[in-house]
Amino acid sequence: MSNLIKKTASAYEYPLLIKQLFLAPLANNPNQEIVYRDQLTLTYSAWKERVHRLANALTSVGVKKGSTVAVMDWDSHRYLEAYYAVPMMGAVLHTINVRLSPEQLAYTIEHAEDDVIICHAEFIPLLEAIKGRISEGKKFILIDEGGEIPLHHIHFEGEYEQMLSEASPEFDFPEFNENTRATTFYTTGTTGLPKGVYFSHRQLVLHTLTAGIALASPSVQGRFHRESIYMPLTPMFHVHAWGIPYVATFLGVKQVYPGKYVPSMLLQLLVSHKVTFSHCVPTILYMLLKDPCSAQFDLSSWTVVIGGAALPKTLAIEALKRGIDVCMGYGMSETCPFVSISQLTEKELELSIEEQAQLRCRTGLPIGMVQIRVIDDEGSDVLNDDKTPGEIVVRAPFLTQGYLKDHVHSEKLWEGGWLHTHDVACIDQNGSIRITDRTKDVIKVGGEWLSSLEIEDVIAKHEGVAEVAVIGFPDTNWGEVPLAIVVPNANAHFEDREIIQLVKTNVDYGILPREAITLKVRRAEAIDKTSVGKVNKVALRSKFV
Repeated sequence: MSNLIKKTASAYEYPLLIKQLFLAPLANNPNQEIVYRDQLTLTYSAWKERVHRLANALTSVGVKKGSTVAVMDWDSHRYLEAYYAVPMMGAVLHTINVRLSPEQLAYTIEHAEDDVIICHAEFIPLLEAIKGRISEGKKFILIDEGGEIPLHHIHFEGEYEQMLSEASPEFDFPEFNENTRATTFYTTGTTGLPKGVYFSHRQLVLHTLTAGIALASPSVQGRFHRESIYMPLTPMFHVHAWGIPYVATFLGVKQVYPGKYVPSMLLQLLVSHKVTFSHCVPTILYMLLKDPCSAQFDLSSWTVVIGGAALPKTLAIEALKRGIDVCMGYGMSETCPFVSISQLTEKELELSIEEQAQLRCRTGLPIGMVQIRVIDDEGSDVLNDDKTPGEIVVRAPFLTQGYLKDHVHSEKLWEGGWLHTHDVACIDQNGSIRITDRTKDVIKVGGEWLSSLEIEDVIAKHEGVAEVAVIGFPDTNWGEVPLAIVVPNANAHFEDREIIQLVKTNVDYGILPREAITLKVRRAEAIDKTSVGKVNKVALRSKFV
């Protein structure tokens, strides 16, 4: 006898559409606030009406199911409106990385087949620079916040706020297959052309529910819940700001959108709105803590999840001393992205700050519905000894199914039925993961793998070091040796040999492998970064190797 459930003819199938996330806070918390900088405060009810108006405005310029609508804006309530209105229409939202080079920007617009581009006035020069490299027939909508409009030759269909004011506040969002593509964005790799990553409604809903449960589950540390006040510090063009705006809206929490990232404004918003939860790359947290105004602000009610790059232990300690609840989350563009987090138990919170920092800097445990393995070159699981390195591979119901229009790289991504991250990690007996490097950044000294991240963490403890990045440097005897590129603090005076001695001391204590004593040191005025604030080791290798 078959165990398959037979559907009653009149039963509602309830497709997992972004529309279902949209409806929840409007029923449960319609008077909650969405804030934009120091310029605007909306209730959820007013924001709902704006989402409907945006859908009608887009319809008026020809957007329909299957169209692609791109956005070039700072983090704002407008971006959040597009997160919902565009996919709920059955169209595809393309979140454009405004920090890409002109060549890459033009490529992504053409590759995604954008039909309409919503563009903030500040980004008009970017469009003007590539106007001859994108196909005709695209339509443009201007976001004008009252500043000076740059000279241009772009025909705008209208201005965002004006179009919304003239549009109907009611739109009948349809239902369709939950596997319909909802979003597209492009990876920020440092070599080759950007790759298009895409997600369906079903995947985004499942990621929202899973991430929401993971963040709300702990009793004390690393929590994001219905009483939280949220401000993203990850650009909304980057992996849906890690998917957390969808979680925040679904929960109906107060949301604060900072616009263009200016340290003084970020700190002002954090304190004036009593923000309790954010997420960012390490460079943003470092920037805020080092800002001259930072010391006067109480940040002890703030939880920050770090991702996109390893959380240095020294930065974690500095944040903990300020009372900030900091921890590491892990994911990548292809994983939607959130797949693990390093939340601590109540017993672990009794440890010293230094001991806690060690745990908080780990990649942590997988969240629900995520399977993670750490495998060797043969595809076998490595030992759970927290020492043996291997590559992280992942399975979850919300991982991208491939790269847009790129069968070859899609097959490589999913080789063997697991998504390959190219992140090198160790795993302990409890299943907690500790990333040690990217496969392309591992330094092979005499055939042994040496983690650049572990050496960076040691060197960063030197009081004279502002930033450090470690790359492999060719060597006739060893094949490669580690090269530390060091940015000194202002007015710092130290010799290179002090850095080398610091590393040697950590080798003697067994903290670093003995191969680390081959270290060389070079100084720089700055460390190259990618468009999303990660250290750009490809650029560093081209400069220093």
